Amino acid sequence: MSDAKSGPDGSSTPAFRYTAALAQEIEAKWQDKWDAEKTFHAPNPGEEGFDPSKPKKFIMDMFPYPSGKGLHVGHPLGYIATDIYARFLRMQGCNVVHPMGFDSFGLPAEQYAIQTGQHPRITTENNIATMRQQMRRLGLGHDPDRFVATTDVEFYKWTQWIFLKIFGAWYDEAADRARPIEELVAEFEAGSRPVGDESTNPEGKAWGDLSEAEQSSIVDSYRLAFVDEIPVNWCPGLGTVLANEEVTANGKSERGNFPVFKRPLRQWIMRITAYCERLIDDLEPIDWPEPIKLMQRNWIGRSEGAEVDFRVVDPSGQLSDEDSLIRVFTTRPDTLYGATYMTLSPEHPLVEKLTADTWPDGSPEAWRGQFPGRPDGDVSPKEMVAAYQSFAESRSDIERQVEAKEKTGVFIGAFATNPVNGEQVPIFIADYVLMGYGTGAIMAVPAHDTRDWEFAKQFELPIIEVVRNPHNKKAKPVDEEVFVGVGVAVNSGVIEGLPTPEAKEKITAWLEGEGLGKGTVNYKLRDWLFSRQRYWGEPFPVYFDEDGHPIAVDETDLPVELPEVDDYAPETNDDPDSEPQPPLGRAKEWSTIEVDGKTYRRELNTMPNWAGSCWYYLRYLDPTNSDRYAADEVEKYWMLSAKKGGDRPDSFDPNTCHFGGVDLYVGGAEHAVLHLLYSRFWHKVLFDLGHVSTPEPFGKLFNQGYIQAYAYTDARGFYVPAEEVEEKDGKYYHEGNEVSREYGKMGKSLKNIVAPDEICTDYGADTLRLYEMYMGPLEASKPWNTRDIVGPHRFLQRLWRSLVDEETGEVRVTTGAASDEQKKLLHKTIDGVTTDMAALGFNTAIAKLIELNNSLTSLDAVPEEIATALVRMVAPFAPHFAEELWAKLGNTETITYEPFPVADPSLLVEDSIEIPVQIMGKVRARIQVAPGLDKDALEAAALADSDVQALLEGKTVRKVIVVPDRMVNFVAN
Repeated sequence: MSDAKSGPDGSSTPAFRYTAALAQEIEAKWQDKWDAEKTFHAPNPGEEGFDPSKPKKFIMDMFPYPSGKGLHVGHPLGYIATDIYARFLRMQGCNVVHPMGFDSFGLPAEQYAIQTGQHPRITTENNIATMRQQMRRLGLGHDPDRFVATTDVEFYKWTQWIFLKIFGAWYDEAADRARPIEELVAEFEAGSRPVGDESTNPEGKAWGDLSEAEQSSIVDSYRLAFVDEIPVNWCPGLGTVLANEEVTANGKSERGNFPVFKRPLRQWIMRITAYCERLIDDLEPIDWPEPIKLMQRNWIGRSEGAEVDFRVVDPSGQLSDEDSLIRVFTTRPDTLYGATYMTLSPEHPLVEKLTADTWPDGSPEAWRGQFPGRPDGDVSPKEMVAAYQSFAESRSDIERQVEAKEKTGVFIGAFATNPVNGEQVPIFIADYVLMGYGTGAIMAVPAHDTRDWEFAKQFELPIIEVVRNPHNKKAKPVDEEVFVGVGVAVNSGVIEGLPTPEAKEKITAWLEGEGLGKGTVNYKLRDWLFSRQRYWGEPFPVYFDEDGHPIAVDETDLPVELPEVDDYAPETNDDPDSEPQPPLGRAKEWSTIEVDGKTYRRELNTMPNWAGSCWYYLRYLDPTNSDRYAADEVEKYWMLSAKKGGDRPDSFDPNTCHFGGVDLYVGGAEHAVLHLLYSRFWHKVLFDLGHVSTPEPFGKLFNQGYIQAYAYTDARGFYVPAEEVEEKDGKYYHEGNEVSREYGKMGKSLKNIVAPDEICTDYGADTLRLYEMYMGPLEASKPWNTRDIVGPHRFLQRLWRSLVDEETGEVRVTTGAASDEQKKLLHKTIDGVTTDMAALGFNTAIAKLIELNNSLTSLDAVPEEIATALVRMVAPFAPHFAEELWAKLGNTETITYEPFPVADPSLLVEDSIEIPVQIMGKVRARIQVAPGLDKDALEAAALADSDVQALLEGKTVRKVIVVPDRMVNFVAN
């Protein structure tokens, strides 16, 4: 420890005052000790030190990307919270696994490599080292032996292994689960299952009569991971395909703002839609925030309705039966009688076949194309449709779904027959219809759908009311106002007069009876595009035969490692028709593989950066296991949470176990859909195949809020570095120019970052931890203000002074008994803090600790029972500080595994409570009584009070209202 020092005024600073310098000295000391002793390592079953009698707790954060900028003070908000909670659980006698890792594949490292030529692994590992050091400085008690990074070869070996399990599985709808593909082939061979369908086996051949290539095609059509040519978001400026979620509303790439084009490409797809129903149903039993559950349900978008067939009118008689039917999905089959036109997606496969050569007689001019860039002159339907398809192709799915004031579309010159009334209705294409939802075709009912109504008004199409609102007698005519609610069927043939629910059921049954349709369920969720034309990602463990069928790499040959290449950049340009040229194609020797004397080509795409984050929590459990992603007994122990009071079962039983294995998963709400949905999908496949013990990965999810900070923009609207802004007379200036101030989420884009290293230097890590938790509820977003940090720092200083003599460093603790009043306050604090900690209410727990400490500051010496309990309660929040005090109190073992104090119930009972006494509903007096008095005793106590007697003197009491332990009210006049 430092010697006493002289201050600026010549005064002497006590040698043991808790200053920033002393805090850093203490923190470095205990961090070194924790590392040396592996204090936070949680042994697995079978390892030395494992205690099976303790309950298990698996606590984790959404792991970060290893940014070159390192952490800012907004990042650790959740990390500090989980660390506090994990420390609390250890002190409560739990086996706690609390790991950390890095989601380290992705574009930033690759783009840096493209700019500098430095291998992305070097950049990534340097960034990881920086961030791990920052986390260490914050005192985060992560298990030192459970670190993972998705870019580690031994990690992505198991990512590839899981991919092969998904590739080698199919979804058995009858069993409602995934099964190994070998079992499907066995059923084909045995003749117990039809071989393929009309599209894959049009001649209905038996399995043994099919060629090897035909068999491969049929099997591939069942796989949960498959290759298909589908319309994708092609971004030539990035040289890669993007998921819908990576495209902005204006049709640009989220990263780089490059134009994105829709075009068909051959890509890897994950059949996540097979799990739609289970992904919805299994949200119910897990403890997640309701808004997150709602977002997932909406994203999956389950809707019940009917599929209905409209037969195309074919004057030429040239259309086949298959080409003459347009199938639509509708959630409102009761409105079929009001369908006055049809609309196809511009990408619908029937558009080319159905578009007429000339406009039919009597076609209104309004039908012949309304859209930007519409060709001038006498243009045929085929030419107009082609022009419209080009227009639609230039727009993203998000743009097409956003409500536009002006509707666009083109009549294709063909008609279809409404199946319920035989009316011929014109067929249009319009970009608000997407191939990705339903069948890519809709029956348009303009009287009862807002977009259809707007389209009909613009294109001068009929509007027929078929649902009447019985509660609105003054409703406007349907050509003036659309009605989208439920009501009574009118102008509707067989369902005339029926209320909407009954009308839906009857018309669906009628359609099925007539062979014109069937009831069905549809989903908005699309299958997951899983290819990226990048270098810095997991290679696919597959190769292709001469017919283009994928073949799995033998598991003994995993991992398939990334090859070295000279240039990491995909070929980029501004040509929407360009072909992807993945960087892996430059590794000529690597790009082919020899198997049994034959040469095959490898997959040159890589997996998206979502892949590793889908399963990383499982690798935390057994990160050095080279034989399996995690040993069976290890996975079962940490993931298979027994319910309270239940014994741990050998296999999952929903009656005795929680659905999800991770006991607490903390992260931002921005991951509400994609990461969490993808993880749930992968986990369910692994569950079906017997590789994990629970149907869900995360039993409890908690979304922490954000730390916000002031950001500043100049006259151009550009953000300027917040630390360079000066305040003068209530205005803000950057380099002499006035700037505007706003609040925003702390981050690089707003240039309002505050580094945790600075705060640790100026105040110590324990102060930073306390400040971030004390700012407000963990789930709320909170404004950062560096000036407020002094408050938590002063609390630690006052607590230090309460227990330590700043001149000698000796503890100020007495073995004498605490007073009754002190004991009551202590146990009230223990009870309150324990309750708050269990609910992650850290801000209120800290407030209670401050209150307890305030009662000690005037004492010459603190009773030992209070000092030890207080230090143990402080330990999860300020662990270095608490370790130092614990050692000063004469303890030689770490405080980490000391029992958290337990409140004595007898000391939580109040000797007396204050009861308000009302007269005519207004509080006129207050009395002190023993808690728990019944009504008669409480009334008698109130009447015995001299103040109450004086207030009632001369009045007649007509009624007495008594609420035990709450109040007494005399009705008197």
